[in-house]
Amino acid sequence: MSTVRDVLKGKGSEVITLTADATVLAAARLMNERGIGCVLITNGGALEGIFTERDVLRRVVAEGRDPATTPLRDVMTTKLMTCSPQATLDDCASVMTSGGFRHLPVLGSEGLCGVVSSRDVLASCVAEQQTTIQHLSSYVYDLR
Repeated sequence: MSTVRDVLKGKGSEVITLTADATVLAAARLMNERGIGCVLITNGGALEGIFTERDVLRRVVAEGRDPATTPLRDVMTTKLMTCSPQATLDDCASVMTSGGFRHLPVLGSEGLCGVVSSRDVLASCVAEQQTTIQHLSSYVYDLR
C-alpha cells in the first residue's frame, strides 16, 4: 500500500505558495507557468488556504471579478482538509472523493511538506495494478 511519503519521494515535495495579498492574476500566471492546478496560501509558513483552478472558475469568472485586482484572500478556500506523509493513498482518495476536491496539502512534523493530487493517487494506483498484472502474467506463464 503506497503512502503519501512514497508519492512525494517520486514527484518531489516542492510546494508553490503565495500570500493572501497576491492577486488572482498572479496566482493564475504562476499555476500556468508551473503546470499545476493549485497554489497554497501561507502566512509566515502557516497554511491559511488553497486556491485552485476550480476557485478561478467559480469564485472569480462566474462572479465577474477582476483577476488583476482581486486578492486571493477574497476567493481562496479556507476550510482545508490535510493529510500526513504517513497517510495511505486509499485514505487520501477517500477524503478527496467525499470532500469533492482534487488537492490535499500534506502537513508533517516540520510543517507543510507537499501536495497530493487526485492525479497522483490515480497514477500510483495504475502503477500498482500494472505491477500486479506483470506478477500474475509471470506466474501464469511459469505454470506452463
